[in-house]
Amino acid sequence: MLTFSLTVVRHGETQYNKEKLLQGQGVDTSLSEPGLQQAEAAGLYLRELRFSNVFVSNLQRARQTAEIIMRNNVHSSGVEMVFDPLLRERGFGIAEGRPKEDLKNMANAAGQSCRDYTPPGGETLEQVRLRCKKFLKSLYQRMVDDHSCSGQSSAAVGTEAGAGGAESGTDGPLAGLPDDGMEGVPLHALVVSHGAYIRVAVRHFVEDLQCSLPQGLKMSKVLSACPNTGISRFVLTVSPSECGVALSAVRCVFTNRKDHLTSRNICYITH
Repeated sequence: MLTFSLTVVRHGETQYNKEKLLQGQGVDTSLSEPGLQQAEAAGLYLRELRFSNVFVSNLQRARQTAEIIMRNNVHSSGVEMVFDPLLRERGFGIAEGRPKEDLKNMANAAGQSCRDYTPPGGETLEQVRLRCKKFLKSLYQRMVDDHSCSGQSSAAVGTEAGAGGAESGTDGPLAGLPDDGMEGVPLHALVVSHGAYIRVAVRHFVEDLQCSLPQGLKMSKVLSACPNTGISRFVLTVSPSECGVALSAVRCVFTNRKDHLTSRNICYITH
């Protein structure tokens, strides 16, 4: 078995984010000035963590965010960033480039909730979930290929995937530190992606894989929208199976953390 922590970061703010315009995959914008500051803040927050692998959406806003995080990191200068289209944002079809309010109106006209509605030419939530599952399968294999001979094996870390689980998987309240949940887990993968994609991925972990959750964490918080450069962390154990490498255990450490976005931190960066 191989155990590793997975830290997932949403990209920094873009001008489209600020103006509440949908980007999806067809609008490939760069970070705004506040977005660059957010990425710097995330990089400083994560700077002492050692990343063994880095996977990034190949859209510009995610690439910029990952590059800034890695530039600030003191331990991972030689780690390759893998740019993977499987980590792209959900495609919103004809709604891309238009106000989010337009998407709500289109959903209302179709008699559907905004979350479940798929505009013409866009991806359904199920298609995004399948794309996420495909990425995770490749992630498991890559981690095993890169590290199975390094002696980094470990016992399962929480609930067996798919077996259900009310157990917390944590020993108590978190300290609120950048390395929360990583004690005794030397392997660490970083993923930089997008808001709608991350929300689908977290829901997949929680609902499909039945991952264990921190004590006292409300489900509404776990499944809430991720802010720009919001940080989530999971600890996963994978093991060989007849079909290759399969997930055997997963627990959630925290989701949507934004401690690094305090006004004090941003002021430190800008001055």
